[in-house]
Amino acid sequence: MKQFSLLLACLFCAAFAMAQTNNPGDDAPYKKDPVLPAFRILQTDSATWFTKNELPKRDFTIIIYFSPDCGHCQYEAKEVIKNIDSLGNTFMVWVSYKSITEIREFAQHYGLDQHKNIRIGRDPLYALPSFYQVRFTPFVAVYDKKGMFVKAYETGVEMAELNALLRESKK
Repeated sequence: MKQFSLLLACLFCAAFAMAQTNNPGDDAPYKKDPVLPAFRILQTDSATWFTKNELPKRDFTIIIYFSPDCGHCQYEAKEVIKNIDSLGNTFMVWVSYKSITEIREFAQHYGLDQHKNIRIGRDPLYALPSFYQVRFTPFVAVYDKKGMFVKAYETGVEMAELNALLRESKK
């Protein structure tokens, strides 16, 4: 009986291990559904909501999921502001799970709240991190003017690479 139990346990472990062969995030909804997801973020004034339906017509929409205390996110914000002129054909939505106070301070510190092509806020329902299965911040997803997925950067993106993608995708 002990041998049978041991054999059964080994078979169970082997089957379980084989079931885990896919890479984490391979089954993320954004990889199966190329359409920009619906979202609703509470903006930093704590009273105004911003949704997908309010996106202005631009060549690209960029969703940036971030954390205000993340060093890579802070770097990404500095780079975006430094390169804001080259991002004029984009609309960026910066989204976090942190408190509105932390998000507001981040937006003010980096000047994200000073640009018409940027909205920043909180996703209280965690819809976007679930859709993208965010494991690292910043997570950057790029969509074309029709709202179709172009590319995702699961650990942030360098501005030179992003600008090259935008130029190439616009052709």
